[in-house]
Amino acid sequence: MRGNDWTILVFAGALLVGTTISTPGQAQSTIETVKKRGHVICGASQGTVGFGAPDSNGYWRGLDVETCRAIAVAIFNDRDKIEFVPLSGQQRIPALQTGEIDVLPRTLTWTLRRDGNGINPTFANYYEYTGFMMPKALGVTKVDEMAGASVCVQTGSTTEVVVNDVSTKHNLGLKPVIFDNVAATRQAFFSGRCDALITDAAALASVRATQAKNADDYVIFPATQYMDALAPAVRHGDDQWFDTVKWSIQALLAAEMYGITQANADQMLTSSDPRIRRFLGVEPGNGTALRLDEKFAYNIVKQLGNYAEIFDRNLGKGSPLKIERGPNRLFRDGGLMFPLDFQ
Repeated sequence: MRGNDWTILVFAGALLVGTTISTPGQAQSTIETVKKRGHVICGASQGTVGFGAPDSNGYWRGLDVETCRAIAVAIFNDRDKIEFVPLSGQQRIPALQTGEIDVLPRTLTWTLRRDGNGINPTFANYYEYTGFMMPKALGVTKVDEMAGASVCVQTGSTTEVVVNDVSTKHNLGLKPVIFDNVAATRQAFFSGRCDALITDAAALASVRATQAKNADDYVIFPATQYMDALAPAVRHGDDQWFDTVKWSIQALLAAEMYGITQANADQMLTSSDPRIRRFLGVEPGNGTALRLDEKFAYNIVKQLGNYAEIFDRNLGKGSPLKIERGPNRLFRDGGLMFPLDFQ
């Protein structure tokens, strides 16, 4: 055998070995790791009522929390096969990239640079604008009245960029006061160290309702004209896990579109509608495609309800926050939530 032939053979063998090694590596996907561990690990906020916070009994509740519970139901048929890891703005993305957590549903804004740098946003589970909260006593009700204001900002969040953008656009000379965690940022605002607090408007509403001595003493207004998509995220490079998370979230939205609720899920199993039968797993195929139980979507709705039910009890009319659904309505109702087809 000539030298060149031997080189080609070795190179081809190396490729073959590489393929052989990488295939088992790919087989050791996140979902397999999760199954062996016995629970899903979710990144969580450091305490935002309505999105993610433990209640008085230490049980985690909120829209983001229930999004993660849907994934646990899809895999284990048990919403409590889950662990929540509270993370600051700085910690959350590295924790996902390094494998400390399996999925990050912690009020994460979907941006190009995040998408291009190691994480995959799945589907938006909440749409919101970034807002400022200020004491009413200051007499400020819109951005262009904020000249020279100091703003409490959590580092590692898109709000750092928003403060700079707003200050530059309106020539306001805003003064960011940076903190490394949620608790310190909010405490500083309420203690008077800053004139304003910036974050997602719904989170501001939560903070005002749960942490202010008198909620009526504070006003919230938009920081920009732009709406943000907040989306749970997974790591790049694991399509099966990406699909599992995506369709667990979609199950909540599709159930609302089909009129399937926690209360009527069993009754809907007898529906003659082919779409509903496929969604609930009466007609098989969807579960097989995702390597999940055929009734994974049924199980999610049976244990958690649909998106409307989750929204209402955590943020909407059934919660202390009473936040209107607005852009978080289904598209048929004038919102931005667009359920995909389960087939």
